[in-house]
Amino acid sequence: MSTDDLQLRRYEFKRALQELEQLRGRGTELISLYIPPDKQIPDVVQYLREEYSTSSNIKSKSTRKNVLAAIESIMSRLRGYRFPPETGLVFFVGHIATRGDQTEMYAKIIEPPEPIQTFMYQCDSTFHLEQLKLQIATKESYGLIVIDRKEATIGFLNGTNISVVANEQSLVPSKHHQGGQSSRRYERLIEIAAHEFFKKVGEIANNAFIPVIKDLKAVFIGGPGATKEYFFEKDYLRNEIKFKVKDLLDIGYTDETGLRELVEKASETMKEMQVARERDLINRFLLEIKKPDGGLGIYGEVPIKSALELKAVDLLLLSESLERVKYAYKCPNCGNMQELLTKPTEDVICKSCGNIMSLDHEEDMVEMMFRLAEAGGARVEMISADSEEGKLLQKAFGGMAAVLRYVPKPGQIAGADSGSAISQN
Repeated sequence: MSTDDLQLRRYEFKRALQELEQLRGRGTELISLYIPPDKQIPDVVQYLREEYSTSSNIKSKSTRKNVLAAIESIMSRLRGYRFPPETGLVFFVGHIATRGDQTEMYAKIIEPPEPIQTFMYQCDSTFHLEQLKLQIATKESYGLIVIDRKEATIGFLNGTNISVVANEQSLVPSKHHQGGQSSRRYERLIEIAAHEFFKKVGEIANNAFIPVIKDLKAVFIGGPGATKEYFFEKDYLRNEIKFKVKDLLDIGYTDETGLRELVEKASETMKEMQVARERDLINRFLLEIKKPDGGLGIYGEVPIKSALELKAVDLLLLSESLERVKYAYKCPNCGNMQELLTKPTEDVICKSCGNIMSLDHEEDMVEMMFRLAEAGGARVEMISADSEEGKLLQKAFGGMAAVLRYVPKPGQIAGADSGSAISQN
């Protein structure tokens, strides 16, 4: 799966959670069902049958009816699965409150981007999203090495999870205080033992990091004293890994505790790396629009969409806080169409004939931009909303900007200045 596909999937997942978070039931009628990938479907169905029997005793007639209907709906949908997908399944089913005292059945099935860890069934007035919210956090991957002459530990940081690849104890003897030739011979033996230990640690790190080197944002090496510098400077690590080493940090431990300490010390550098990357992307755009002729910078929904359709976009920048959905309503009487940028809480009345209009379709602008970018070979980058660059993109440019491959002919880009590539908002 390409980087653009991953970014789009993450955006769609985040939007689904935002939608679910806003929904409410009139009683404890909303069912959240988390099914891990290793859970057998027949076992889940049997569990639901037991819940169905228990729910038959709910005192409130309307609540009982709605809960039983939701359980039946889930069991019906489970017939389409022989076993859960690789990351599991999550069902959100129940009667949600609409206008007045009305409710309507709602059902959403999600295949999460990461595996579900625990089976869970909850019946409440809101949907339970805790497990899924953890998955939308940024999942950067880093290589970790902590080392001294007695011990070394190699691991990974994936998101907030630290995993240990190996912990190695050395056979390097302690120095002694004998003098003469015996002392010099003993020193040589110590250095040979240390070299063999460093060589072994390097092999473990190479075997762990090289297969995933493209996915590693950086590698951090830590430890007490100067051993980490010696280990890094010599040829124990392959050049591909040495190129990824971002920092060497002083820490007190070289076991799993040392990995945690290394992550704490490196956290500021990790933030700076992400900020620096976003700064470079935004600066590339800003340098273009500052040129006297407008350069290759463009912003605004209409001009960017037009440029994407022309396949003229090289880089598309979208704010993670950008949420823009168009709701298209159609009048069943006269066929009149009307577009809204927010979902109405009341009936939409046709301006032509006064009839109630119905929702014809809705279109998420970010998903549309991703599709056009993919078709035109443009690279898409999502910019975080918290950084200074992200705030600038959102406030000054409406959350989207682009760098073109070339300046199209005057009039080719809708909404753009006739004399430059810079758009007009």
